[in-house]
Amino acid sequence: MLGASRWAQPAAAPQQTSPSAAMRLTAWTLRRPFQKTSPCPVTHDGNHTYARANLVHASSSGGSSSSSNAQTGLSPTAGRNLSGASAGPASRPAGLILPPGFRSAPMIATAAATSTEIVASAAYSSAPEASPPAGYRGHGLDGPIIWLGNQRVHSLSERGRDVMRSMSNWAAKELPRYLKSAERSWQPADLLPDSASPDFYDQVSALRAASANLPNDYLVVLVGDMVTEEALPSYMNMLNTLDETRDETGASDTPWAHWTRHWTAEENRHGDVLNKYLYLSGRVDMHSVESTIQRLIGRGLDPKLENNPYLCFVYTSFQERATRISHGNTARLAQYHGDVPLAKLTGLIASDEARHEAAYTAIVAEIFERDPDGAMLAFADMMRKGIVMPAHFVDDDWHTQANGKGTNLFVDYAAVADAIGVYTTNDYANIVDHLVKRWDIGNVKVVTGEAAEAQAFLIKHSERIRRLADLQMERRMRDRKRGKGRTAAFSWIFKREVALG
Repeated sequence: MLGASRWAQPAAAPQQTSPSAAMRLTAWTLRRPFQKTSPCPVTHDGNHTYARANLVHASSSGGSSSSSNAQTGLSPTAGRNLSGASAGPASRPAGLILPPGFRSAPMIATAAATSTEIVASAAYSSAPEASPPAGYRGHGLDGPIIWLGNQRVHSLSERGRDVMRSMSNWAAKELPRYLKSAERSWQPADLLPDSASPDFYDQVSALRAASANLPNDYLVVLVGDMVTEEALPSYMNMLNTLDETRDETGASDTPWAHWTRHWTAEENRHGDVLNKYLYLSGRVDMHSVESTIQRLIGRGLDPKLENNPYLCFVYTSFQERATRISHGNTARLAQYHGDVPLAKLTGLIASDEARHEAAYTAIVAEIFERDPDGAMLAFADMMRKGIVMPAHFVDDDWHTQANGKGTNLFVDYAAVADAIGVYTTNDYANIVDHLVKRWDIGNVKVVTGEAAEAQAFLIKHSERIRRLADLQMERRMRDRKRGKGRTAAFSWIFKREVALG
């Protein structure tokens, strides 16, 4: 439904509106420009702001202004989606609300207002728009706009909450199919020298001999992959920030909590086996690696998920496929360099990631069935922000000092992974293509104009990424011809240097 028309709510609400009804009506308006302004009726401290989405001003520090969107007849979300942006955090439209630190007096009305007056003032711009179809209940991303510091949080709407609750029976039936019990799973001890065996030292010697031919750039990527896997506590924490699906007690019996704990238990083996392998190989500086892991877990990760399971499950669908590709290519290169045991264990990790990817993509497919507009907007939102890798905060407290101001450990690790073909920009584009096909984006029947515009954006998104990949490759080839290829030293491999492309 690429030609689906946009719609608007009535200009005024009934005089008697309950707070809950006001909240639901408010949620309808969050992605539209407004004519009037009203202050937030709730008192907040400086760190946690809950605010109405009816601020308008003439210019914006990022994205299109609400006035320009009104002139073009596009919603703020549609304007962003059609802008062609493909990376970086999605800027909030000026017609919505800015985080507390960015407020200025001219942008905020000073008159007091009751909740009824606020709802009544939530009129759209004067551009004529179609009404929503009968029975339309909104979508999962139209939750209230709440800022915590500079982060939007709890963006799941009441409609989205209903969708996630309605999926509980589905999750209880379907998700266990993608899990394996401990009895059926491989364990790190199955793939590493047996410390209880009389032949243990001989087995370790064989492992070290097999790893001796692994080049330094490969080791950098293998360590980066292992560090990423070892930051598992951050990923479980991420899942347990999600509204409606979090594990409320730590041992909750809900299907979502069951999935989170058992997924985490399976993933825990990945970091374990890679860590022990690298320790036994003697090829890397384990003190540096271990301190990097501690720092990464302490710093967390920030994929901009807004406590919203719609956004998170799009992110995990993408991320699990990315890790499958990365571990699969690591296995292929290990085989090429003659390390058959390493090829086997990284191949098994890739197989686990493929199974987990299937689970997360199935969750999103079910959300598409129940809330096509919300799922479409969530997919587009995450693509516009750009999928950040889980280890994007990685730091060893040495890399920048050693390699110069402006260098970054994660950026350089990712450059090495791209250069040796473990995970590339084209892989990123291929994942976008895969998810567009997996969720049949071109044939999803959406209702609102902004969802249709998001649909059009998604269908073309991989083309933008491939153009970027081509430009990167051209730049890399030019630099090589001019002898300007960059190198970086990595503490993980005893401060040796490797080429970045």
